[in-house]
Amino acid sequence: MRQEELKKLVASTADPSFAVDADGLIAAWNAGAEALFGRAAADALGQHCGGILKGSDECGPVCSENCTVKQSIANRRPLGNFDLQIQTVHGRQWSNVSVLMENDSPRPCAIYIVRPIDVRKKLEILVRDFVVSSTSVTPENAVAMIASTRAPAKDASLSGKELEVLRLLARGESTSTVANQLHISRTTVNNHVQHILQKLDCHTRLEAIRRAEHAGLL
Repeated sequence: MRQEELKKLVASTADPSFAVDADGLIAAWNAGAEALFGRAAADALGQHCGGILKGSDECGPVCSENCTVKQSIANRRPLGNFDLQIQTVHGRQWSNVSVLMENDSPRPCAIYIVRPIDVRKKLEILVRDFVVSSTSVTPENAVAMIASTRAPAKDASLSGKELEVLRLLARGESTSTVANQLHISRTTVNNHVQHILQKLDCHTRLEAIRRAEHAGLL
């Protein structure tokens, strides 16, 4: 899809919408996005999308140089919709984000469609916290019941072996124990961990476990 065609497609969308290229830079920006973020297209084009959205989920920041969307663009892999708390002209607000991949051109891109859901999301979190405090349901199960299908990390392309490693780490197993149970070396375990951290865009094992649990991967 040519640049002008991409801009026309984004401009024709009623909801706030913008397109991001493989480098994470904004390539198209419609009137709805201007109103939601308080930025004119001239100010947004060419900017890194994470610097404008400043997105986070319930586990913390998700907008970075290696976010799930950027990974999906690079791999030409489709994404589902997810909930994200973003910086808008009215302050921090929850929105549901749909991402459409445009893979026909030599340089793929992603088209974001943003739908504000602040009231619904806050109610969802309130209900989840009430369920946890009033019943025997664990926080992990409450998250799985209510929010996991709308977490950005749910689309991380973890391999079967990486999921095995992550499940064992979530049980509190050490690197040596994981290596013994999976019949692999400690070096291989650490390599898997590095891949997991990269795909989930995390810095620590604990952060990766928390994000994977929230996304329903564990």
